[in-house]
Amino acid sequence: MLQVLLIDDNPMQLQVRQAVLQEAGMSVSTAETAEAALDQLRQPTHRFQVIVTDHMLPGENGAAFVRQLRAINSAIPVLAISGMPGVQEEYAELNVCFLPKPVAPEELIRCVTELGKSSSSRAATQE
Repeated sequence: MLQVLLIDDNPMQLQVRQAVLQEAGMSVSTAETAEAALDQLRQPTHRFQVIVTDHMLPGENGAAFVRQLRAINSAIPVLAISGMPGVQEEYAELNVCFLPKPVAPEELIRCVTELGKSSSSRAATQE
């Protein structure tokens, strides 16, 4: 089962995306801030295969979060989502997939599944 960390400060978006991914058979943990997500990632019991983050977060934005994440784990696939024009450029050089809002449920599932497959194949080649 694909382990996903979903980050969004909008409770409604968080709940909807969590339900969509869970209905697709994924295990989903959530965080409302970059700091809370980083705390989860530092726990040895959490082994996320994909991270989905909104760009606009309280405190650090999604790009700043990914920079911090890359210091902890450079390989975990990340999907960033934003409705703001031009923010995709902030993710250049961070090895991130990007989707503009609105994101259809099917597109979210497809993208997370593809990222999970690349994560699994990377882990298999490292063993």
